[in-house]
Amino acid sequence: MAKAKKQDAMDDTAATESLMDETLEDLENEALSPEDDEIEALRAERDEFKDRFMRALADAENIRKRSERDRREAEKYGGSRLARDMLPIYDNLKRALDAATEEQREAAGALLEGVELTMRELLKVFAKHGIEVIAPEPGDKFDPKFHESMFEAPVPGTKAGEIIQVTQDGFMLHERLLRAAQVGVSSNTAG
Repeated sequence: MAKAKKQDAMDDTAATESLMDETLEDLENEALSPEDDEIEALRAERDEFKDRFMRALADAENIRKRSERDRREAEKYGGSRLARDMLPIYDNLKRALDAATEEQREAAGALLEGVELTMRELLKVFAKHGIEVIAPEPGDKFDPKFHESMFEAPVPGTKAGEIIQVTQDGFMLHERLLRAAQVGVSSNTAG
């Protein structure tokens, strides 16, 4: 009986192994079926579309950020052409005020007061729009970022690189140079 049980167990094991072999064969056949190839192709296509979508989404976000930055810059600096066109008005008003003598101020006080009021109003509008005057004084150090040297001359009592004369004020629009101040610079090698 023990032999029979042993034989039955061996037969069961062989049957189980045979069944497992058949199942593995079926699984291998199924894995290689045309439906699975189609599913793999669809998965690959899905992954490619997902990658394209993610790239398009990133591009759209970059474009949005760039557009926002461009809009802010246009808002901040868009009026720079108009501002440049307004600078000669400032220059002419300043020349008129600088040229007026005390006698002229007494004789045409109301007229000069009107010019001064116009100048103050122009400066208020400039300040409102982020335009600042660069008004160097004689004795200030020449700075090529903000000044344009129109001439050099040796002037006694000055050091090389000092501003000796201001011929025209400069202007900044926010943090950008709109127009450099035009100055004369000392060329003395010894103070």
